[in-house]
Amino acid sequence: MTIPATDTFAVFGTTAVLLVTEPAALARARAIADAELAAVDLACSRFRPDSELSRLNSSSGELMRVSELFAALIAEALRAAELTDGDVDPTCGQALAAAGYDRDFGEIRAGGKTFAVTGGVVPGWRSVWLDASQPAVRLARGAQLDLGSTAKAWASDHCASLIAGTLGCGVLIGLGGDIAVAGEPPEGGWRVRVTDDHAAGPDTDGQTVTIRAGGLATSSTTVRTWTAGGATMHHIIDPATGEPARSCWRTVSVAAASCADANIASTAAIIRGAAAPDWLTQAGLPARLVRHDGTVERTPGWPDPTLGPPDPTLPTFPAIQT
Repeated sequence: MTIPATDTFAVFGTTAVLLVTEPAALARARAIADAELAAVDLACSRFRPDSELSRLNSSSGELMRVSELFAALIAEALRAAELTDGDVDPTCGQALAAAGYDRDFGEIRAGGKTFAVTGGVVPGWRSVWLDASQPAVRLARGAQLDLGSTAKAWASDHCASLIAGTLGCGVLIGLGGDIAVAGEPPEGGWRVRVTDDHAAGPDTDGQTVTIRAGGLATSSTTVRTWTAGGATMHHIIDPATGEPARSCWRTVSVAAASCADANIASTAAIIRGAAAPDWLTQAGLPARLVRHDGTVERTPGWPDPTLGPPDPTLPTFPAIQT
C-alpha cells in the first residue's frame, strides 16, 4: 500500500497540510496550491493594503469592478449568509477590528497592546450588492467585509478539486480546520483527527474519523483568541451583537458535501448555540459539538467512538440546504 506524501506550510496565518496519493505528484501539487492560495490572499486579505478587499472596504460605497475570483469569494460569503439567515455574515469586518482583530493573527499572537470597543449590530449581508455579470460590487450602510469565515474553506475545495483534476491523484488539503478531499482516496480513506486545535498532536482529546469524499470543517472559540480590554476575545462574531459569539459550544466539527458547506454549518452552529443540534439534524449534517466542560454531543451520522472501531468512517454527507 502506497503511503500518501505529505507537505505542511504556513498560509493565511495558519498551518496548511497537503497530502497526495501519488508521492511523485507532491511537488506539482504544492506548486498548484501555492499559486491558487496566493491569488486568494491577494483578493481577500483584510490585512494587505493591495488586496481587492481592502480597496473595496475603502471605496466609500462606490461601485467597484472586481476580478472573477474576488466575485466568486464574495458570492460564496453571500451564499453562507443566505443559508444561515444571516448568522454567518461577511459584513463583520468592522466588528472584528473593533474586537481587536485588526492585524494578522500572527502579530496579535506575538504580543503588543490590543484594544477593543463595543461592536454594535453589523450592517448585514444585504448591504452587499454583487453584479456577477461585470463583475462589480458595491457596499452600502458603511459595510466592511471580512471573508475569513468562508474564503479559506472555499480555497480548500478549489485547490483539492484542481489538483485532483490536473494530476489525476487523490488529494487532501487542510487549511487550518477546513479540510477538503478530491479524487480517489487512499486505501482505507483519509484519517483525520478532530480536535479543538487542528495543529494539536494525535494524543490530544478528540476523535479520529475517516473521510472519503466531501469536506470536514471545525470551528472553535478556543484557538484563535486574544485578550483586549481585560476580556478574552475570539474571531467568530455574532452579527446580532457585533461581538464574539457567546456560545455553549467551544468547538463544532461538521461533515458535508464540500468543505465550504461544512464550514458554513460549523460556524453557524457556534453562533446558534443550544439550537444548533436540532438545526444540524434537520439539515442531515453529521456533527460533533463540544461544550466548554469537554462534554460532547453528536448529531445522527457522526460516529460514536464508544460504539464502534477507533477509526470510524463518516458516511456520504449532503450539501447544506436553505
